[in-house]
Amino acid sequence: MTESEQALLTPRQRWLHNIIYEADTFAGKCFDVCLIFMILLSTTAVMLDSIRSVRETWGGVLNGVDWFITIVFTLEYCLRIYAVNRPKNYMTSFYGLIDLVSVLPSYLSLIVPGAHYFSIIRIFRVLRIFRILKLAQYLSAADELASALIASRQRITVFILGVLTLVVFIGSAMYVIEGEENGFTSIPVSIYWAVVTLTTVGYGDISPKTPLGQAFSVLIMILGYGIIAIPTGIVTAELAAGKRAEPTSQACPVCCAEGHDHDAIYCKYCASKLN
Repeated sequence: MTESEQALLTPRQRWLHNIIYEADTFAGKCFDVCLIFMILLSTTAVMLDSIRSVRETWGGVLNGVDWFITIVFTLEYCLRIYAVNRPKNYMTSFYGLIDLVSVLPSYLSLIVPGAHYFSIIRIFRVLRIFRILKLAQYLSAADELASALIASRQRITVFILGVLTLVVFIGSAMYVIEGEENGFTSIPVSIYWAVVTLTTVGYGDISPKTPLGQAFSVLIMILGYGIIAIPTGIVTAELAAGKRAEPTSQACPVCCAEGHDHDAIYCKYCASKLN
C-alpha cells in the first residue's frame, strides 16, 4: 500500500481510526477503557444468567444488558471496518475474528436457544488491555511465545502423533491385561484410561485391579512425567533462540497491523506511512 492509497482515507475515517485503533491518544485510551468495561459487564451478565435463581429474578434485565452490548459491539465492528482502507486485513486478523464471533451468539440465540452463553468468548477482547496500559514487554513476550510455537510446530506434531500411538498401544495392552470384568470394557475405554494416567490427571473412575495391571500402570505414570516435559523443552529451546525488540502499540491506518518499532515511519507489512 502506497501513500497515495493511504490518502484515500477521508478525514472522518482518520478521525475514527485515531479513536478506535490508536491507544496512544487520550480519546483512543478512553474508547478502549469503555470497551473493556462493557466486555467485563457482558461477561458478568452471561455468567449470572447461568445461575438459575438469578436468571428467574433478573433474567429480563440480564437479557436486556446482553442485547444492548451486542448492538454496541456490532456498531463498533462496522466502524472498525469503515475506519481502514483495507477492511479485509482487519476482518481476517485475530482481533477482527474475535470481534465478529463475539456478536454472533446473541443473534444465533434467536434461532438456537441458549446460544447466547457463547457470548463468554467476548472475554478474549480484554487482551486489548495490553495496548491500553502500554505494556510493550507483554506484547513482545506474546509475540515471542507465538513465534516459538510456530517454529516448533513440526516437532510438536511429531510428538503428538507419537503420544497418540503410545496411548493406543497402552490402552490395548491394558484391555488385554485387565479385561472387561475389571472395568476396561473396551479398547476405547482403555485408551481413555491411558490418556488420564499418562497425563497424570488420575480421575480414578477406572483403575487396574490385577497385580500385573497395577505394575504396568506404575510404569505408565513414571513415563508420563517424562512425556509432559518434552513439549516444554521444545518451546523453551525456540524461546532461547533469540529476543525481539519491544514493539509499540501503534496500529497501521491501512492494514491495522501492530507491533512496529519505535522509530518506524512505514508499516512493515503493507509499507503505508504511519501516523
